[in-house]
Amino acid sequence: MMAAVFFDSALDELAQSAGVRDLVTDAAGEVRDIARADAPVDSGEYRDSIHVEVEQTRDGVVAIVIADVRHAMIVESREGTLARALGKAASRA
Repeated sequence: MMAAVFFDSALDELAQSAGVRDLVTDAAGEVRDIARADAPVDSGEYRDSIHVEVEQTRDGVVAIVIADVRHAMIVESREGTLARALGKAASRA
């Protein structure tokens, strides 16, 4: 039986790299763009509030697509805009 050997420091370094940050940010940007294109528009406030926040953690990069207008939770619960956008982006990958 062959054993796999992982070099945690190399994986940690990769997770912290600019290349991984760019990939994660680009993927989140695609979800954002799909969500904005599919968002229901009354005033445009919900659509315009959809954005990406990127955070570097000790474990790697985290990107979150957020709609942060006051009524975003109501719109999302009725329409599922962000959830659908994530599904569409995943199916394109």
